[in-house]
Amino acid sequence: MSKVIVITGAGGILCSTMAKALAREGHKIAVLDLNVQAAEVVADEIRKEGGEAIGVAANVLDKAALETAKKKVNEILGNCDILINGAGGNHPLGTTSQPFLFEEDLKNTTEGFKTFFDLDPEGIKFVFNLNFIGTLLPTQIFAQDMVGRSGCSILNISSMNAFTPLTKIPAYSGAKAAVSNFTQWLAVHFSKVGIRVNALAPGFFLTEQNRTLLTNSDGSLTQRGQQIIDQTPMGRYGQPEDLISSTLFLCNDASSFITGVVIPIDGGFAAYSGV
Repeated sequence: MSKVIVITGAGGILCSTMAKALAREGHKIAVLDLNVQAAEVVADEIRKEGGEAIGVAANVLDKAALETAKKKVNEILGNCDILINGAGGNHPLGTTSQPFLFEEDLKNTTEGFKTFFDLDPEGIKFVFNLNFIGTLLPTQIFAQDMVGRSGCSILNISSMNAFTPLTKIPAYSGAKAAVSNFTQWLAVHFSKVGIRVNALAPGFFLTEQNRTLLTNSDGSLTQRGQQIIDQTPMGRYGQPEDLISSTLFLCNDASSFITGVVIPIDGGFAAYSGV
């Protein structure tokens, strides 16, 4: 049965792949993104494959903008059946320069060098707002369509950082932990009105946001990139297509008794102790 699926951050690599896969299953896709041009590109690619999709401008931190986006979705596609909260990301101002603090770091005057004590509160706020508030606000707007209807659900995008925080990125790790916790809270809160709430927790996937952190200009791995591969039993980064099967399952009525779960998709990263 065809459903109306709203996906935020769908102009990006991971969520656009999910959008196209869901469209191939016959669902109507609202591609939401702050960059409306990117959203239109994805929607156009779906339409060229014979699917039904619209690109919609949406700032996940602006409730009025989300209400405008919802009105457009409702008018063109109908009521939202499934919401995928895919918008998120990190920011350099919430990232330390080194994984560990040493006393000599406090005397480091290199331009751009940041210890924990140098982290910018505005950068921290940006990361928390984008990931957590950027999940909460779209849910407030679009979940109103779902109350009391069957087959409706929400899929959040958390991270393996939510289970075990990575070095250097305290803001992102904390924000994604909040998303996982919020997923469980919403699953309980919405349980009496027929809305399931689950989340995916991707491990390491190469995207435009982290490419320069994990790979060099010649395509070789940085030191941090190699550390990740060495810690991943399957020995590779995730591919966008690796998210498809879990997405289809959690958006399908076959998972109708599953709510409040966060599914790791990490190539065994979390299971490996390093020895």
